[in-house]
Amino acid sequence: MTTVSGSRHAGDSGRPRRPGRLLPLALAGLMLAACGGTDADTGAGAGTGVDARPSEPITLYTCLSDESIQPVIDAFETSGSGGQVDLFRAPTGELNARVASDTRSGGLRADVVWGCDPLTVQAWVDQELVGGWTPPEADSLPEEFRTDDYVGGHVLYMVAVYRTDVPAPAAWSDLTSPEYAGAVAVPDPSVAASALGALGWFAAEPNYGLDFYRELQNSGAVQVGTPDEVTTGVAQGIYAAGMTTANSAYAARADGSPVDVAWPEPGAVAIYGPLALATHSADSQAAKDFIAFAVGEEGQRVLGESGSYPTRPGARGPTIPAGAPTVSPDWASIAEDKDAVLSEYQQIFGG
Repeated sequence: MTTVSGSRHAGDSGRPRRPGRLLPLALAGLMLAACGGTDADTGAGAGTGVDARPSEPITLYTCLSDESIQPVIDAFETSGSGGQVDLFRAPTGELNARVASDTRSGGLRADVVWGCDPLTVQAWVDQELVGGWTPPEADSLPEEFRTDDYVGGHVLYMVAVYRTDVPAPAAWSDLTSPEYAGAVAVPDPSVAASALGALGWFAAEPNYGLDFYRELQNSGAVQVGTPDEVTTGVAQGIYAAGMTTANSAYAARADGSPVDVAWPEPGAVAIYGPLALATHSADSQAAKDFIAFAVGEEGQRVLGESGSYPTRPGARGPTIPAGAPTVSPDWASIAEDKDAVLSEYQQIFGG
């Protein structure tokens, strides 16, 4: 596995084969020929649809954290269908820049993209960079986590994090109240996929709309980069409360920071992260195998154990408090107005 983070490039020198693969493979072929054996005879890959031969290396672009993606890659590479995965990992803003750079210089270099919100991935579908295939395993996921072009691998929940010495926000609108004046942080939707997803939901919600962000800004709310920056600022006492992801907020609380987590009414915003096959990799069985593994039982189990929320029903992950409200955006509707909404938001916060 090759890992590249930040703005460094992955796979720029091509896709080298792992040394030592060719000779054992050739010997294995001679032995099978001598014995008159086949995959069906030996059971290797029989009935599973899995090619027993080592897979070609693939390149994965993602915005997932190292803590979430590395265990999934490790499990895939050691599985029966796994092969080498070259990784480029970056926040959504940088990931968009990488994809744009690829398209300007010859085409997308990833075989698989694992985004952190449907709006970003749908934009790549619209550019015909990804899409057109989902694995059979997708049928096991809720309909709201899949389309004909991509399938959800994980879910982010946008919640409120607040200091333990201030009241818990019972509703999202509470963040605009005088109790939090000048002391609320929000993440930048042009940087963080979760923030973009939340913006899309608030903008489309009749009781909130973009006026919610105007009220936040008028009450002194501050825009920072990522949800983790929101959490850190609240933990350090720079802010009293803010919008962040459940993973980030609970991690800070577990580390002993003086913060707690609220799932405000009408609900924490559920934002799923889609996996999509690059259109130029439509014939790559290795790329398809990775997507199938990631949303299959083993991949989802590993993802849940890493601390992320899986999309597969029954897969164990972080706990959602009993009775905690959640809302699921209408992503198809939001996608139609994404650019206009983001532009208007940036006028509000001066982005």
